[in-house]
Amino acid sequence: MPETAQPSRRVLLASPRGYCAGVDRAVIAVERALEQHGAPVYVRKQIVHNTHVVRTLERRGAIFVDETDEVPEGALVVFSAHGVSPAVHAEAAQRGLRTIDATCPLVTKVHNEARRFASQDLDILLIGHAGHEEVEGTAGEAPERIQLVETPDGAADVAVRDPARVAWLSQTTLSVDETLQTVARLRERFPLLIDPPSDDICYATQNRQVAVKQLAGQCELVLVVGSRNSSNSVRLVEVALESGAGASYLVDDATEISADWLAGVTTVGLTSGASVPEELVDGVLHWLAAHGFADVSEVRSAEERLVFSLPKELRSSA
Repeated sequence: MPETAQPSRRVLLASPRGYCAGVDRAVIAVERALEQHGAPVYVRKQIVHNTHVVRTLERRGAIFVDETDEVPEGALVVFSAHGVSPAVHAEAAQRGLRTIDATCPLVTKVHNEARRFASQDLDILLIGHAGHEEVEGTAGEAPERIQLVETPDGAADVAVRDPARVAWLSQTTLSVDETLQTVARLRERFPLLIDPPSDDICYATQNRQVAVKQLAGQCELVLVVGSRNSSNSVRLVEVALESGAGASYLVDDATEISADWLAGVTTVGLTSGASVPEELVDGVLHWLAAHGFADVSEVRSAEERLVFSLPKELRSSA
């Protein structure tokens, strides 16, 4: 009897994926600081939310700390891409620390919006996740005016001084769809809700979510390369499932993939979060090829050409 033809196995590779301009700038900032000043260079929090990036920089001489009081007086410290509050800047100045601010310019934009809304004496509803460094930094710009709203259901719990004087902002790495749902719920309660001048969710987060939406419905399995503390990577798993993928998993690298996930799978979707180096995606592609998924097609939904200049503290010696 003739052999039954095996269904073709393929990989749909999302594009854009991986590093965004803000992450690229922050990682290069630490690398350049090490080149110019020598080790050690201290970094407050993870420079970006990726385990492999942090370990690589540690091997080069970066020392990651949770707070500035762990940095020796007078030493050099880099602030992460997620941004810090004015109180952190003040503490660093009091300790005589030399600082390099690697905050993503798109996060800085949200900080500026928070200050402007606060100067107008508005109540500010910040859509985001409690405990995330970006949220803590933004809330620190006007703590007496900012309330956190984590989910659409959280809109019911908001209390403001004047329903006619309320504005909203958001963490830059959220699900676009869920954020719009939250804004809609807030607007039901506060019809005069003031929008930020432009969308706070960053272009890279949106582009990566759109790319996953385009391929998820064709995939029994979508793999997202990223670390578990990466908000935008976690969102990609959620978007894949919401968009029709049979299953989706977040993996730091190829060593975390289970061959059991491939049972009955003919099409695997693959993407990576905005803080993931491409070499980790290449590792997953090699693993998939070794398991019969060597046919790779790229699904491109947008072109990204944005580049941010280095922090001003590094430009003169660049």
